[in-house]
Amino acid sequence: MKREQSSAEHNRSLRPKGMWFEDFVVGAVVVHPLTRTITEADNVDFTTSTLNPAPIHLDAAYAATTDFGEPIVNSLLTLGIVVGISVHELTHGTTVANLGFDTVRFPAPLFHGDTIRVESEIVAVRASKSKPDRGIVTIDHRGFNQHGDLICDARRNAMMLRTPNP
Repeated sequence: MKREQSSAEHNRSLRPKGMWFEDFVVGAVVVHPLTRTITEADNVDFTTSTLNPAPIHLDAAYAATTDFGEPIVNSLLTLGIVVGISVHELTHGTTVANLGFDTVRFPAPLFHGDTIRVESEIVAVRASKSKPDRGIVTIDHRGFNQHGDLICDARRNAMMLRTPNP
């Protein structure tokens, strides 16, 4: 008879790929190797799934009359991909929670067919005052398109696990 794996056993069996709290160094910049080209389908699916009816994202005829001349990618999809690209190197299996964003900016639009690349800079690191097994890291994520234009800049605070004792 097959035994069900407990949640704790499952979590212990995961092999973290992210950085432990002690690995974060203020001023370090991580250039993430993963990139992502955004498709019209990505944008339409995300925008309609989140019940956003804005024609700037969904209506090519309307978007052609705007300053952009074509549909722009939903900014929350842009933010999600910028942060998501950073997960493998920074927080995969080592984060407790995303605590929030201090700032999020979109200085240039992202269009269907654009490719996002990301770099992340560690701007602050502090031990948790209430939980000795973790700390809080502040990270600036910067997303660029294939032309090198900054399309997203977000400052995020994450609660990270300390290196576990063997």
